[in-house]
Formats: sequence, C-alpha cells, structure tokens
Amino acid sequence: MDAKFAELPNLAGQEVGVSDWLLIDQDRVNMFADATGDHQWIHIDVERAKAVPFLGGTIAHGYLTLSLVPFLAAGLLNVSGVTHGINYGSDKVRFLQMVHVGKRVRLRQKLISAEPKSGGWLLRNEMTMELEGSDKPAMIAETLSLIFGA
Repeated sequence: MDAKFAELPNLAGQEVGVSDWLLIDQDRVNMFADATGDHQWIHIDVERAKAVPFLGGTIAHGYLTLSLVPFLAAGLLNVSGVTHGINYGSDKVRFLQMVHVGKRVRLRQKLISAEPKSGGWLLRNEMTMELEGSDKPAMIAETLSLIFGA
C-alpha cells in the first residue's frame, strides 16, 4: 500500500499488506542458532527432532520468526515523505504454534494506529505471521515504529 506521511492516521485499522511466502529451511535456522548462541537440539539436531512424535523434525526459534518481521514487512506500507525511522519496540508478542523446518510463512500487516510523537508518527502495527496450510498463525506481535518526515 502506498501512503503519504501526513495521511497515516487515516489508515488506522486497515490491513496494509501481505508479504510473499518465505521457506524456513534448516540453513536459516542453523545460521540463527549460530548468530544467537541458541543451539537447543529441537532447532538444529534433525535426527533427534524427527524421533520426537510431537515434533516430527526441527523447528524454527520463536525469535527467528519474530526477527523476520522487518524483512517480510519491507515494501508492504510505502510511505512517501519519510526521512528516517527507528524500531521502537514490540508489545504483546505471542508464539501460537511451532514453525517446522520446510514450512513457509508470510506476514500480514495491519496498521493499528499512527499517533504524533517527537515530531513524527508512532506507528503501532499488528503483525501476524501466517503458516502455510494452517488457519492458526505462528505468531502475532504488536510492533512499534517511530518515523519522521520532511
């Protein structure tokens, strides 16, 4: 969706976009484990995870799922007139189901609000990470961004 900086409050309550699907593969999970130091076997030991009935294979880290939000959200809401912005945090992050390696996810973004703050807009978004083939999302997070215009 395209929007002008000054018109952001008018979009509150609207879905602003849905990303393409992204495959969660073992290489991505292993790289995340290496980057964060979280080498729990449910993420990286394929054979051991396959042997556990409720797992059936390795799963992505919950924080890997959350960390994909900026990448998948890029381009969903294109705001003209923005000079810069910062990540302002997250509220109400919930991991609702496991993301198994080999599955695909996509992001659905809804702008909850755009409130004036520090000369810019504080954007509150509902980010829903959908899991292909499931009615139940993998994750729902409320994210905050502070953006500034010219």
